[in-house]
Amino acid sequence: MTSSPPETSDSPVAAFPEASGRTKGYEKRAVDAFLRRAKAAFDDPSDPETALTAADVRRVAFPLVKRGYVISAVDAALGRIEDAFAARERQAVVTRSGAREWVGRTKETAQVVLDRLSRPRGQRFDRVGIMRYGYRLDEVDLVADKIARYLETGDNVTVEQVRAVAFRMQRGGYRETQVDAVLDAVVEVMLAVA
Repeated sequence: MTSSPPETSDSPVAAFPEASGRTKGYEKRAVDAFLRRAKAAFDDPSDPETALTAADVRRVAFPLVKRGYVISAVDAALGRIEDAFAARERQAVVTRSGAREWVGRTKETAQVVLDRLSRPRGQRFDRVGIMRYGYRLDEVDLVADKIARYLETGDNVTVEQVRAVAFRMQRGGYRETQVDAVLDAVVEVMLAVA
């Protein structure tokens, strides 16, 4: 009879493929440490030492290194973890305050996002100085139009599409932090109504 070795703080939490060649991946130790923390937080949501939210999962970042974990595999797992935390948060609010409260919060966030995205093209976000790089205006505006249609008419946009969006850079582009914050809010709204 064989037994599996005990899990240590260095043992991998999940079996992700390793990046090969010159392609960088997420640092394994950082990913494994975060996944252990996420599991502990999900298993015992009352422990303030390990507390995490869906937003915390969405904002986590890992160093890029050679022979790290394949980025897309980790990102897919993080998406599933975020979904689980969001569902738990939604259920907690509904249980505590009722569905009306949850819907009210979600509508309010959606309206703030829609107001921002309804501004004229090229003026939806603050821009960085002409000597600095920000997100390309045309690309951000294209995504903003699609998200606005989703919020207004229910056009087909998935949470995975919003999570995976990436923009090229340009001088004088949109300020990254603002664009990213709105995309985070869109994900929150989408998860809230899922």
